[in-house]
Amino acid sequence: MPKVYQFSREQIIKTDIDSAWDFIRSPANLNKITPPDMTFTILSEIPEVMYNGLIIQYKIGIPFIGEQNWVSELKHIREKHSFVDDQRIGPYKLWYHYHEITEQADGIRFYDHVTYSIPFGIFGELAHVLYVQPQLNKIFNFRAEVTPTLF
Repeated sequence: MPKVYQFSREQIIKTDIDSAWDFIRSPANLNKITPPDMTFTILSEIPEVMYNGLIIQYKIGIPFIGEQNWVSELKHIREKHSFVDDQRIGPYKLWYHYHEITEQADGIRFYDHVTYSIPFGIFGELAHVLYVQPQLNKIFNFRAEVTPTLF
């Protein structure tokens, strides 16, 4: 049985719930919060606003492996509150990314929780320590830096 990992991140951004929701419900905005040195391309046609069951195809670059397709389904959308990005095809054995926004006294709390598993047994565990975990930190550190500038 492969190991299942958890990753969470949150930050408060000075904005309002409508602006925050307008931003996160647009699939195209994912490019704005992805580090520029990461190979990431949206391949499918995407609507301006996500909806339950939306399938999005990406191509991502993975060191030592090369480019790989990633297919996600957006689901469990709760207007102005949360949604899930569930990998259907991709580099992970499991990728379930919960996104949530909530109003706070000092702004909007953006919360991400990812449950994921990596294939390849012990090699996947080694890849997690050497690459996946540091890469997730890098991605979410970048998001923490750039997202407030977008509001």
